[in-house]
Amino acid sequence: MSAPSSSVEALSPKNRESAIDYLKATSEAGRELDVLIVGGGVVGAGAALDAVTRGLDVGMVEARDWASGTSSRSSKLIHGGLRYLEMLDFALVQEALKERGLLIQRIAPHLVRPVPFLYPLTKRFIERPYVGAGIMLYDTMSLTGGNSRGVPMHKHLSKRGTLRAAPSLKKDAFVGSIRYYDAQVDDARYVANMARTAMNYGAKAANRVAVVDFLRAGERVVGAKVKDQETGEEFEIRAKQVVNATGVWTDETQAMVTDRGQLKVRASKGIHLVVPRDRIQSTVGMILRTEKSVLFVIPWGRHWIIGTTDTDWDLDKAHPAASSKDIDYLLEHVNKVLKRPLTREDVEGVYAGLRPLLAGESDSTAKLSREHVVAHPVPGLVVVAGGKWTTYRVMAKDAVDEATRALDERVPDSCTSTIPMLGAEGYKAAWNNRARMAEDAGIHVARVEHLLQRYGSLTSELLELIKADPQLGETLPGTDDYLLAEVVYGVTHEGARHIDDILTRRTRMSIECFDRGVSAAPVVADLLAPYLNWSADQVDREVKHYLARVEAERLSQEQPDDVSADSARLGAADILPVEPVQSE
Repeated sequence: MSAPSSSVEALSPKNRESAIDYLKATSEAGRELDVLIVGGGVVGAGAALDAVTRGLDVGMVEARDWASGTSSRSSKLIHGGLRYLEMLDFALVQEALKERGLLIQRIAPHLVRPVPFLYPLTKRFIERPYVGAGIMLYDTMSLTGGNSRGVPMHKHLSKRGTLRAAPSLKKDAFVGSIRYYDAQVDDARYVANMARTAMNYGAKAANRVAVVDFLRAGERVVGAKVKDQETGEEFEIRAKQVVNATGVWTDETQAMVTDRGQLKVRASKGIHLVVPRDRIQSTVGMILRTEKSVLFVIPWGRHWIIGTTDTDWDLDKAHPAASSKDIDYLLEHVNKVLKRPLTREDVEGVYAGLRPLLAGESDSTAKLSREHVVAHPVPGLVVVAGGKWTTYRVMAKDAVDEATRALDERVPDSCTSTIPMLGAEGYKAAWNNRARMAEDAGIHVARVEHLLQRYGSLTSELLELIKADPQLGETLPGTDDYLLAEVVYGVTHEGARHIDDILTRRTRMSIECFDRGVSAAPVVADLLAPYLNWSADQVDREVKHYLARVEAERLSQEQPDDVSADSARLGAADILPVEPVQSE
């Protein structure tokens, strides 16, 4: 394994073409990858990084965009899971807390940071000792993984202290609270960064390349037949081992190979609301008990994220829809503790995601397992399913361990616990130097701070874009946060192929703006066009597609139930393959 070069590789259009050419070449006699990863979510990208840093020849394909499924639609939390302590699942909690410490301290300090929460107490005398003991155990378990905790210890607050921390709470909604810490992450940005990190170590990664079938030699899987969604071209990729990391699509992907010994994955829908920060006066987040689960109110920059629900979903998996019933459920429960109730007019954005839960006998998705399983249903195919976002690295390691057992040569052990993401090295020094960086680039220091918390030490690459074209230091229409330079960087360095890649995942404007990125869409299209070789007609099609998508989402959120919401959301079809400009 060679370390990354000083010039950091980019997920650029040119490098995507090069990766596809490399993957195509495996169909030649005698050529094959060691491992092909199918799925570009957090587990797939994690497996690609794990495999390539063991010295293996690795390819990774994703049918849509990096993290476009479950991995970009989470609660944005890196946490052990307090509620799993109540279920006495100590091993899962300890594993997750160990990973939390690794992510904060070593792997991605620029993307994962501590966030404080209040656990409100509603009963005098008996509740504080009981909850306090649980949170003390939670904090203590985070010390046993051999890493620094990365977050402060918990603290008991009186009723008065709770009100000081969260003035928006009703006075009669609690008798006190306990403040504790977990961590949060921009999930979509993390996955794109990890895919780029894997590529920087030598993995060949291409998004918008879908598996349409698996290649077989007798019972053995020896690769995959894939389709480039951008051009419509189909080709074959040969590999000694294929890792299926497709999350809620696991059943469908497995069915291409076998109906024997399958893992069964059940999709559970969770929705979240995004509201402006000034709608709730608080310096901390909150965790609230509901009759079914827990509800988080999570600080998110200039916003709050409120979620989540936990309901069975058996409709379209690519575009899960939030219904009016889902939204009312969250508003009803959060308003039980707020002095000023939130209304529909306060909601900037809504997003829905699907958890890939291992199916069992339970009728409730809330009771299905969050632990992961790795299986080898047929020779040449490894399947990884279940789990939770926080423990993606362990899932990836276990999947690659299983794949390497079938390789002839001895493969080194996983080393991803020591591999920082791109942008992590030098992040703290860059943060300390932010005032000088801002002066040198000719922009306000607040802009540099925003970039540092999203790109870490790679911020210098965006500042070079701004110095070359100062207009790129301006913000996109409809936002006070995201810069034009981030759009350009998204396509030249982070694999964005369409407007929604930028507005939904490279930035979060689709959920953070009241217009959901509509005013920014034409500007984004014009910035992407020269890098993706779009014609004027394609620019127009891209803008119309994004506007139709937003309209379909808004319409779905007015529907009374899942079936009607799903039907409304599917009113906006996926973007068609690009029609590139013909060169002279």
